[in-house]
Amino acid sequence: MKRFFNSRETLVTDSLDGLLRSSMGQHLCRLDGYPDIRVVLRKDRNPDHVAVISGGGAGHEPTHAGFVGAGMLDAAVCGSLFASPSVDAILAGILAVTGKAGCLLVIKSYTGDRLNFALAAEQARSMGYQVETVVVGDDIALPDNRFARGLAGTVLVHKIAGYAASQGESLARVAERARAAAAQISSIGLSLTDCNAYDPAHTTRLTAEQAELGLGIHGEPGAQQIALAQADTLMAQAADTLAKALPAKNASCTQGRYGILLNMLGSVPPLEMTLLLNAFSKTDLAGKTDLIIGPAPMMTALDMNGFSLTAVPLSPEIVEALSAPVEPWAWPGATPFAPPVVRPLPALPETFRFPASSNPVVDALIRHAAETLISNAEALNALDAQIGDGDAGSTFAEGAQEILKTVDRLPLENPQALFATFGAILARHAGGSSGVLLSIMFSAAGRSSAPWASALAEGLTAMQQHGGAKPGDRTMIDALHPAFTVLAAGGTLAEAAQAAREGADATRRMTHANAGRASYVPDAKLANVPDPGAEAIARMFEALASKN
Repeated sequence: MKRFFNSRETLVTDSLDGLLRSSMGQHLCRLDGYPDIRVVLRKDRNPDHVAVISGGGAGHEPTHAGFVGAGMLDAAVCGSLFASPSVDAILAGILAVTGKAGCLLVIKSYTGDRLNFALAAEQARSMGYQVETVVVGDDIALPDNRFARGLAGTVLVHKIAGYAASQGESLARVAERARAAAAQISSIGLSLTDCNAYDPAHTTRLTAEQAELGLGIHGEPGAQQIALAQADTLMAQAADTLAKALPAKNASCTQGRYGILLNMLGSVPPLEMTLLLNAFSKTDLAGKTDLIIGPAPMMTALDMNGFSLTAVPLSPEIVEALSAPVEPWAWPGATPFAPPVVRPLPALPETFRFPASSNPVVDALIRHAAETLISNAEALNALDAQIGDGDAGSTFAEGAQEILKTVDRLPLENPQALFATFGAILARHAGGSSGVLLSIMFSAAGRSSAPWASALAEGLTAMQQHGGAKPGDRTMIDALHPAFTVLAAGGTLAEAAQAAREGADATRRMTHANAGRASYVPDAKLANVPDPGAEAIARMFEALASKN
């Protein structure tokens, strides 16, 4: 287990003090009660308003402290990892922020939280404070469970209660709004992994081919283990499960329109967060959705690689509460759920500027070269992973696939026109530095009036000028340059393939790179590993020679 922490004992206090030092926590302070009392509160609040307080175990960040601020919580009481805070800590939070207007405690439905918050509330009442509570049990994964678990829907109750309090509403009204929302909110979680609670001996219960549906936020097993599948399929399973539970829980909801909170459980990267929202847009539940919150990590489970969906029936009052701006950094905002806005594409240079022409020999060579690059994608990716980011094979394969799609539109009888078209195709479709460099090479070759082999050599010179690499710098030029030199001198494809192979093999012995991604890699990592780009060129020439 690799984690950034000092010890389990200081994990929470170190994290909270880091938050208070950060730009995200400049509006916050804490009570002087470490290590037993960990209460984060607003520096400034209106003492005439109802105070809204929540809390629970650590490990769910940004819940709870991340939602302290104007418009949401007035204080968060933070327990140890996955453990409820003590009664004294909760009582300290109540006493610190509660005035004559009273306070509302928002409690996630877990045994420790229910008991400790309830007892702290009783003690505060005995001291003369007005205290109301709301317990949030939004999980629908275990319908026969007497006490449904509190999941990310708790954050919506923070928002709704916080809005009511910020409007100066009475404690009775704030509590009524919060309880009404909690009664209607439903959530379901889905994850590809469980979580590791800083346990060096942790072993996962899931195989590489399994995911889990209906799981909690403390590493509890899910309601069911399901097969790993594409994002659209997994999202549909979660959304459909949630949708089936909504009519029973929201019998009084006549409008049938919902707000959806898409919460990330810990380690989903931003690229996949928004992909998952797009996956949700394809589900039946999306057709009943008017408001979206997220995607964002709002109630996490440490490093769990998953998400949860929360649905809340919409009314004008709920929309107003969820849409109101707030101070806490962790609230991502609520926005109307609508298709992407698409504007017309500006006119781009024409890719196929030359009339198509037929040449069976050239056609066969192009198809064979492209199929070779595609079939070698995984092997080249594995090679690139040793010294780069493991995508070289995919980059070459993507360019090859685009060319394969358009073979019938290519000017196969005119080399310069063919090269120019290759350059245009790669400029539009190929990614990575190798894609654009090859586009530059072919485009320059297409402008040349020299014979085709010499035109390619001129194109390579243009590539070198723009890319800055030269033979010996450990790039694909180490294979291209000798091959093109042979062809420009009248050599055969077989001779060019041999020259390309020798050039690619020579990169194995180059323990220092002067250009390309390998130039960022320590020299010791390069020994006996050929440059992936040079290897791709060599394999392509070998395929051409075998076909010719």
